[in-house]
Amino acid sequence: MRRPIKKKNFQEPDTKYSSMLVARLINQVMQAGRKTVARRLVYGAMEVAAEKLKKPALEVVETALENAGPQLELRSRRIGGANYQVPYEVRGDRRVTLALRWIVGSAQNQKGKGMQEKLAEELINAVNNTGNAVKKKQDMHRMAEANKAFAHFAW
Repeated sequence: MRRPIKKKNFQEPDTKYSSMLVARLINQVMQAGRKTVARRLVYGAMEVAAEKLKKPALEVVETALENAGPQLELRSRRIGGANYQVPYEVRGDRRVTLALRWIVGSAQNQKGKGMQEKLAEELINAVNNTGNAVKKKQDMHRMAEANKAFAHFAW
């Protein structure tokens, strides 16, 4: 018997920009429930990135997520005793989630600066199609292209 479908918890848009994307970015940055600290970091990083790129802050975040989000991903599928990496198209909400996770993760893994500066730098890099998050997306697309022969195993 299949597991019942879980109800999604809907979150409120953020207070400053009234954007769900920014609210999700804040939640991704947040650690140990310290939302005010995460808010301050994200808003500061967005302002720094907007200043450097001379674009509106919300547009910077949207473009960064668009550039860092993958179109294809690989999933393991067991067929006849062998495991195959099967490429699948990524749904919209998962694409945004992966992009956010990769941008925040690569910002956290950098050394030597404050989180606000690291996040701003990673957003700028994602807008310019450079940086670790975009590299991760390109690696995933490369792997999906290499395993295109197994696409007929998709559900």
